[in-house]
Amino acid sequence: MSNKIYIDANVILDYILDRTEKVNAKIILDEISNGNIRGYISGSIIHILSYFLLRNFGVEKTKEIILTLIEDFEIIDMPKEIVIQALHSNINDIEDALQYYVALNHKLDYFISNDKQLKKESISSIPVFTTLEFVKEFIQ
Repeated sequence: MSNKIYIDANVILDYILDRTEKVNAKIILDEISNGNIRGYISGSIIHILSYFLLRNFGVEKTKEIILTLIEDFEIIDMPKEIVIQALHSNINDIEDALQYYVALNHKLDYFISNDKQLKKESISSIPVFTTLEFVKEFIQ
């Protein structure tokens, strides 16, 4: 199994907001929490999560969720040159491009996202797996 994976915000939101891919998201997040996989997110994932969680849970619960979540993750940075590379990439969704290129810059093994379009636009340097694909391939 890969040791270093980047987790997109939609995976975390699938779990917290009880969306369709909750079961597979939980399996992956549990593997990270148990130390079997090293999970990475960028600071902008925190921004994305806070936006959606505030709408559902309010300030105090959102802070509690994020503080608990970041205990299990490494938070990686996004230097200016990576932003420039992302903006020059073929990935049309700017948010996705930024996340993908920060993971690429930090030489992570896999990018986990349930965003089908990102999967189509990614390059081979860091493969994108949906939660279901990752669980089937590496966990079960």
